[in-house]
Amino acid sequence: MTYNDRAKKTFQHPLYFLALGFGSGLSKWMPGTAGTVMAVPVYLLFAPLGFWWELGVIFAALVAGIYICDWVAKDMAIKDPGCIVWDEFVGLWITLILCPPGWYWIVYGFVLFRIFDIAKPWPVSWLDKNLTGGLGIMMDDVAAGLMSLVCLQLTYWSAVSLNWL
Repeated sequence: MTYNDRAKKTFQHPLYFLALGFGSGLSKWMPGTAGTVMAVPVYLLFAPLGFWWELGVIFAALVAGIYICDWVAKDMAIKDPGCIVWDEFVGLWITLILCPPGWYWIVYGFVLFRIFDIAKPWPVSWLDKNLTGGLGIMMDDVAAGLMSLVCLQLTYWSAVSLNWL
């Protein structure tokens, strides 16, 4: 499937539109990072609703993402197309669960998530290699998001306990 075919389908088919992160996955340069950037304003829309809404949105996006990413990958006949970035959305949103106030924490979470997603330390690498379909596309980013969440929260609470904040 050519770039033009993907672009056309992205703006004509709702599953492509979601899987390709509202078009951010069409970026010819680092589509995963572009998708993560696009995930920030969406996060800023639902995060103020509170913790339980945040978890609900993330869970719904994860469950739907397994189906959406599986369908689009199969339609494209590619195991894990780089242009599918819905997994980056969910991974970043997991990272930012209970994100402390301040734009710099969002930036820090963004950087942490990209590091874990790109470097793929264990168990991210294991999930990436051993799971297939939509589940495989989503779960390595879920693991990267969880690892980033732990690092972000440890950093924040360490700074609080040391009276740096």
